Amino acid sequence: MRRRDFLRQTVTTGIAVAGSSALLQRRARAVGPNDKVSVAVVGVRGRGNNLLNTFADLPDVTVKYVCDIDQSVLNNRTAELESRTGQRPERIADYRRALDDADIDALVLGTPDHWHALPTIHGAQAGKDVYVEKPDGHNLIEGRTMVAAAKKYGRIVQLGTQSRSSPHMLRAMEFIRGGALGRVHWAKAWESGRQGSIGNPPDSEPPEGVDYNTWLGPAPKRAFNPMRYHGNWRWFFDYGTGDLGNDGVHRLDYARWAFDEARRAAGQQPLPDFPTKVSATGGKHYFDDAQEWPDNLLASFEYPDGLLNYELRIWSGYPLHGEPEGAAVYGENGYLVLGNRRWRAFGLRDEPLAEDRGDYADSVHAQNFIDCMRTRARPAADLETVGHPASVLCHLGNAAWRAGRTLEFDAETYTFKGDDEANLYRTRPEYRAPWVLPDIASL
Repeated sequence: MRRRDFLRQTVTTGIAVAGSSALLQRRARAVGPNDKVSVAVVGVRGRGNNLLNTFADLPDVTVKYVCDIDQSVLNNRTAELESRTGQRPERIADYRRALDDADIDALVLGTPDHWHALPTIHGAQAGKDVYVEKPDGHNLIEGRTMVAAAKKYGRIVQLGTQSRSSPHMLRAMEFIRGGALGRVHWAKAWESGRQGSIGNPPDSEPPEGVDYNTWLGPAPKRAFNPMRYHGNWRWFFDYGTGDLGNDGVHRLDYARWAFDEARRAAGQQPLPDFPTKVSATGGKHYFDDAQEWPDNLLASFEYPDGLLNYELRIWSGYPLHGEPEGAAVYGENGYLVLGNRRWRAFGLRDEPLAEDRGDYADSVHAQNFIDCMRTRARPAADLETVGHPASVLCHLGNAAWRAGRTLEFDAETYTFKGDDEANLYRTRPEYRAPWVLPDIASL
């Protein structure tokens, strides 16, 4: 069998066959300090288009491939990129072509949630580093398998939670480390920005030029519906993780980050990677449309001596603590409120203690990934230590909501103790061939 066919068979089945890892690892190119990094950007319509332009604007990056299953989107994005930057990337509809190119150093994934895990795993097997949008997968087991693949093949994987690279967030953590909040046992995150109804449109034929079968990938075969596609896929069980995994992962990540920093500053035990118990209540109480995930949700994550809460109310148009989406950590001596563009600290009588402003850090986060490709240091939102623990909170909250009860999580086995029904929500009932998630033992 030719080498090209061997690799194609490996990634198509999603299973690394015996003896393949050494062959695949030899394909990884060491990126020198003066080398340009060559990337393939996969999924370029919405958030993926932001990633395409962000990486293309970095001085030490070349976008060699642009990949999308929608031919119209693919043509438009490549034409726009060439017009704006002078770069002329190759257009491909199948990301596996980039895996077979020894000159490609990294995949940049702006794909829907149900297409986060397999390209990350396949990229790691092929010796590529990966920048993948949040959350880390469609479900709990996908994220765990992504971490295992990154570790086995020694790859740098950065999750797209850019607050981890934001200068004003870093300054907030520096303030917290000063110990002004005292002991902490409570933190919360929230999403209160109003969103709209997606309606209940009928099924239809896929648009011309769309490879809908590949778009579905591992998800069940279903008739095309315009509201289960571009952008709105996130509101359906088959493809997305609801707003808990869409926006909530950002807020939960920096809530958890601040919670841990405050505990360390007060001499308390660091926050464990995962909670011991999770509960969630809510439902579709406002929108009468095709969405499956809740528009009203309260999730609680219990740690040995602390609690992290999350509020989701995507029907309201007014903020909490002055932030439409944000987080807060509450201490015995004061509290700190984090927003996407500012943070503020207050004392026992609500007197202001400190504040700072900033903005999203897309380019800084992307550059951090590129820099870590060279040094092999962990990036700011390293998958194993940052991105996966934050994403797990979303997957646990969704599982608890679907089960309708408090779940006890065993972090060693990634199971819910004594709850066979809840354990069904850890992964898909079935992965549609050939897009099968590998067992960790088979990587």
